[in-house]
Amino acid sequence: MTGLIAFREIVLKVHSRCDLACDHCYVYEHADQSWRARPKVISPEVISRTASRLAEHARDHALPSVTVILHGGEPLLAGTARLRLVCEEFSRALTGIAALDLRIHTNGLQLSTRYLDLFAEFGVRVGISLDGDRAANDRHRRFADGRTSHPLVLAAVALLRSAPYRHLYQGLLCTVDVANDPVAVLDALVELDPPRVDFLLPHATWETPPARPDDAPDAYARWLLRIFDHWERLGRPVPVRLFESLLSTLRGGPSLTESLGLAPTDLVVVETDGTLEQVDSLKSAFEGAAATGFNVFDHAFDQVAAHPGVRARQLGLAGVSDSCRRCPVVRSCGGGLYTHRYRERNGFDNPSVYCTDLRELVDGVEGRTARRETAPQLSDPAELARSQEELTRILLARLNADLAGDPDWAHAWELVAAVERTGGAGADALDAVLDHPFTRTWVLAALDAAREGHRGGAEAARRLTALAAAAVLRGGLDLPAEVAYRDGEVYLPTLGLLRLGEPGTQGRASLRVTDEGYVVRDGRSEHRFGPAAGDARWQPVRTWSPGPDAAPVALEDLDPYRNCFPRPPRLRLGAGETEEWRGRLDRAWALLHKAVPGFARTAAAGLTTLTPLAGGPRAGGWGEAGRSGPGALGVPYAAGVRETALALLTGRRRTRLRALTEVTDLYALDGEWQHPSPWRSRPVPVSRLLADVHERVAVEAYRRATAGPEPGGSDRIHEALDRLSAAAELTVTGKRLVAELRYELKAVDA
Repeated sequence: MTGLIAFREIVLKVHSRCDLACDHCYVYEHADQSWRARPKVISPEVISRTASRLAEHARDHALPSVTVILHGGEPLLAGTARLRLVCEEFSRALTGIAALDLRIHTNGLQLSTRYLDLFAEFGVRVGISLDGDRAANDRHRRFADGRTSHPLVLAAVALLRSAPYRHLYQGLLCTVDVANDPVAVLDALVELDPPRVDFLLPHATWETPPARPDDAPDAYARWLLRIFDHWERLGRPVPVRLFESLLSTLRGGPSLTESLGLAPTDLVVVETDGTLEQVDSLKSAFEGAAATGFNVFDHAFDQVAAHPGVRARQLGLAGVSDSCRRCPVVRSCGGGLYTHRYRERNGFDNPSVYCTDLRELVDGVEGRTARRETAPQLSDPAELARSQEELTRILLARLNADLAGDPDWAHAWELVAAVERTGGAGADALDAVLDHPFTRTWVLAALDAAREGHRGGAEAARRLTALAAAAVLRGGLDLPAEVAYRDGEVYLPTLGLLRLGEPGTQGRASLRVTDEGYVVRDGRSEHRFGPAAGDARWQPVRTWSPGPDAAPVALEDLDPYRNCFPRPPRLRLGAGETEEWRGRLDRAWALLHKAVPGFARTAAAGLTTLTPLAGGPRAGGWGEAGRSGPGALGVPYAAGVRETALALLTGRRRTRLRALTEVTDLYALDGEWQHPSPWRSRPVPVSRLLADVHERVAVEAYRRATAGPEPGGSDRIHEALDRLSAAAELTVTGKRLVAELRYELKAVDA
């Protein structure tokens, strides 16, 4: 069956009765009472068949690991002999197929060394239900005769925390009751030093809504936010899955819990009689809500995965109600737990009965953490540059791992390492050549070749030796710098092109630094080259200065990896062409500083390399960002002054946004999110809409200063910004960027 999501987790009901009488239990106290007709304890036949079905499923879907959660009722009532059989059968069935993660969820009342010794033998991790301090726990978790269970649970946790068993301690699960003191609840849980705490909303539907003191629609959000604030004050002493899930999704990451987020369900329940059911919480909705009609004796797990009820919880954004799809926090809350959406008249096609709580909870956590959760690269150009430098080094290290067995590459890598070991000027020089924008282009191309099976060690090694040699020369190092050349020439990144023979020739040459400049030795001949040598065989990289206080910008028309823009680069410019282009760049830059000085200063920051491109400006005059490091920009050589100014402006906006997306998460792309665009005939992903707005704010400012505003231009940008503000997939950093764009547009409109 195609399109099915494999089950990576099963809940195995090993006992269907309980030794407590919790009045909020979804198994015994809610709508579905099917437990009454099921065996009290799981049979050996059901255990064996379930293990075989899971092994079959794991093998068919090539699952690296599966999780089996022993549940009930109260699973410890099954006894050690039956639990041992479960552990043995599943371990045997999964051996050689998938790693087995065994867990048990218990109220802890029966927990003893007999059980814990068994769990230690099979690595069964233990989660215990506890609602906080004694007052909170006794509100619901009592024996049938009303006696407290709290001291017995504390004793169980103390045993689990003791030295022989501490590694089995998985965490504590706490059901929220807004009548309890949230601070006291958290303090009581933290005192038990759990590896993790889960806070669970009590199961409720629109037909049986949760208790709400004073009918407050946000009572659960306010209770949880008080927990969050106290958790923060304590320095986040233990992981809290609910909060960490929200923080993850607000950063663009995945949900970490079934109760929140849009991740598809990958869980199936096996009852004591072998019946296969959907998630257990559905028993809160209506009789038979969790039923599938399947069992482990007659049906494979894939048949359950194809069940309409299971599929409905695997649709992501398409699986929530229409109002939820339009909500800006849907990626974090996911429409709430599927069970909590139920209403008799239209099933589960509703927002959660906790909708107001979830919205306030997400907004509350975001509001409290947005400042420190916002990526520093957004507001700090130096931090963005450092992150980009680190990214290049990470990619280079990955390339080294791919090519480490190639002797040419290994020799070149050792030369780079030797340069780095010199420290000081050598390390600075190496940084300069590694940070050359087209170093990134080369590394990415080499990684592509390695992934496609074309190892290309010799080709990659040529560039790496050239990088190392350029660092040796720039740093004035007394190191051997041997380069390989092909077609009679070698390019030394950031320095220039050295011709060592006729076209079609190849070989090796050694380079070194002297007091007068650089010297190359090729075979028996030796000659000087470099800035002062006047050697026709040496073509240096030319530069241009965008202002008296600005760092020189390379006019890169030599690097073979400059061919990374949407249109081809120009060949080497003649001396007259270079001067002509410098003049146009001077006038274009002056125009930008006069028309849009703030945008011009931003555009100048981080610009290191300009490449002349063939042809004139495209429609609109956009500059071109390439597959390179962030300092490079392609500009049409034949463009006029106004078009060149616009190309510099828009190109730098593009490179800045690309640089941000490479090292930060501005949005999540884990769904078919599409948004109407004022400039395009079809809906577009948020990445495209954000890129359009990011450029057009600057373009609108430029046009107003030079040719008058475009009719309706500002209105369309405002419309797009409104759509972005409502986009659920934007992270806190993405939202901060949208706020900056609004501020920029406000200044333009003023």
